[in-house]
Amino acid sequence: MTAPFIMLVDDEVSFVEILVKRLIKRNIKAITAFSGEEGLETLKTNQNLDVILLDVKMPGMDGIETLRNIKKVSPLIEVIMLTGHATIESAIEGMKLGAFDFLMKPCDIDELANKVQDAAKKKRAHEEKIRDARDVRVKEILSIYDSEY
Repeated sequence: MTAPFIMLVDDEVSFVEILVKRLIKRNIKAITAFSGEEGLETLKTNQNLDVILLDVKMPGMDGIETLRNIKKVSPLIEVIMLTGHATIESAIEGMKLGAFDFLMKPCDIDELANKVQDAAKKKRAHEEKIRDARDVRVKEILSIYDSEY
């Protein structure tokens, strides 16, 4: 599998910088955003992202609202929620909205890297199913067209 392409969305700049360096060492391509709003803007020009690591507690648009917006525009992108202030309610809400997983900060870097790999595999498998279904449908349409002419 090619390296997962992720975006880390978190308002803690030093945390983001350290985590990105550690993920790059584990063959994960990463870009960053420092707010929910910036993450959504960055997503517009990076539709090929596999996974978004998303902080729950951020000023302005929080992680839950950001997740809701991500899933509206890019439903196949997997989102792993990160928080230092986990509540059962926010975890349940995130999972209901389609988050792949929910991890407490600080999290083990190898566990996080493995979750990113798993989330990327899931996203790519969904994309492949869609392509396969599209290919089958095109073949059906072409066979109907060919039999009529």
